[in-house]
Amino acid sequence: MPHLRVLAGPSASEQDLVPLRVNSGVPVKISSDAFEGQVAVFIKGLADAEGGAEDSDYFRKRSGVTWSIQVQGRFLREYNADELLFGNIFERPFKLPWGFGAALRFMNFIDPTLEHDLASRTKPWALSPLVATMPYMRHQHTSRGAPMFPAKDPITDDVTQLRTARNSSASPTLSGGKMKSSPSKRRAYFANALRRQEVVLGPEDIVTTDFCYDFLQFGHDGISLRLPGGISIDVMKYWDGQPVRFVCCERARPGDGAPWGRVLWCVVIEPAEGDLIPVQEKVVVSRNDVD
Repeated sequence: MPHLRVLAGPSASEQDLVPLRVNSGVPVKISSDAFEGQVAVFIKGLADAEGGAEDSDYFRKRSGVTWSIQVQGRFLREYNADELLFGNIFERPFKLPWGFGAALRFMNFIDPTLEHDLASRTKPWALSPLVATMPYMRHQHTSRGAPMFPAKDPITDDVTQLRTARNSSASPTLSGGKMKSSPSKRRAYFANALRRQEVVLGPEDIVTTDFCYDFLQFGHDGISLRLPGGISIDVMKYWDGQPVRFVCCERARPGDGAPWGRVLWCVVIEPAEGDLIPVQEKVVVSRNDVD
């Protein structure tokens, strides 16, 4: 498989991205007029420059996952939680494997808030509200100081002190403790857009997230997408080397010119220099593959 490199920064623009040492626990700091924070990435079995497999204690403590994108920081202006999205954006169309429509239906089952146009003939995308899609999310007020990052042990869920827009105090529903350490309850609660619109995230809120899953497997023979039902897709057959961008962004407003608004932070996974994958001369995308 090609060696991969990971970059991070305050936007999706190449000039704003810097290399990140995967599995090192050394975060990249991100700073702009909209977001201030740091990013760490862990990928189980990632091939290093010498072809060896890098690993981390993280995967022994958070069993059952193969990769993790962790972010901690503050939004420097107030947003309601419905205005903040997380997901993938792309610069050009790509070929989707046969059967990918079934995979997307499964993803929509797991995350009903997911919206996408991966068959776009210009810039494919797939985005969900941040507060409803993150597998793990932890919030605390700045008066308590910033927690260690990345944490010595994987974070647990706690959104009990999230503020409401009406009175800038903790939401009674959330602060009741029923959703503490329960990602599934938090995600189900915030699947409702009206509930997301009630919650405020701003400069006084420190948010730590862990986007971690097991459906991507990294190894010397390549990268595979593994889904329930025994479905396995060889990613390397379809990936043309286009950077894969994970972004937190604003929800698009009229006139933005794209399905997403301003990018607030970005993590990019791409082939390392010298391991570029040849770009196909012509990419054919059928909407039947995603419908």
